[in-house]
Amino acid sequence: MNDDREAILSRVRGALAPLRERAALPTYDSEVAVMRGLIAGRDLVELFCERARRVGAVALSDPAALVARLRAESRFRGYCDPVLWPRLAPYFAGGDFQVEVTFDRTRVDDYGFGITRAAAAIAESGTIVLNDTTTSTRLAALAPWVHVAVVARDAIFSDISQAVAALGHDRNVVWCTGPSKTADVEGILIEGVHGPGTQIALVVDWESSGL
Repeated sequence: MNDDREAILSRVRGALAPLRERAALPTYDSEVAVMRGLIAGRDLVELFCERARRVGAVALSDPAALVARLRAESRFRGYCDPVLWPRLAPYFAGGDFQVEVTFDRTRVDDYGFGITRAAAAIAESGTIVLNDTTTSTRLAALAPWVHVAVVARDAIFSDISQAVAALGHDRNVVWCTGPSKTADVEGILIEGVHGPGTQIALVVDWESSGL
């Protein structure tokens, strides 16, 4: 059995060996990808929040509203990116919340929510963009039922092509458009199977450098 396993892994490693270099970004006509007439002149925060709600996400701009929502859903235990916690801690004061700044992989089911930084957001599609540079722990963004992505106002791009051009070369970029969804062959939509069942975008006025 071990010989068979090693033979399979050896073939996988051999197939991946030529792929060490990052593939070039595809070329496309950005005018085709964007309905610029509907975006021009719109406030990007307002448009992003509108589109996020259309795809089933929750868009908030007040940390107090976030805390109220978590309390209403009895989600008192969670994780927060340690960079964000000094800004958010005053809103969680009161004793009923248990918020950790280190995500314990051995207790993954204990976390009712995870709060992480977003690299960007896209107004056109209501998308939240996560990457390895800004996400303190990928598991905290994917495992809890509620994921809160903190988005800086000045990190909201108007459209997908603008975001692709600006986000650099992080090797792991996750585009989250609403909560995790899947449907079986009967067309029954189920949320929260491969990721969060509730995706919240908390838009803040903090400078990106402060995130």
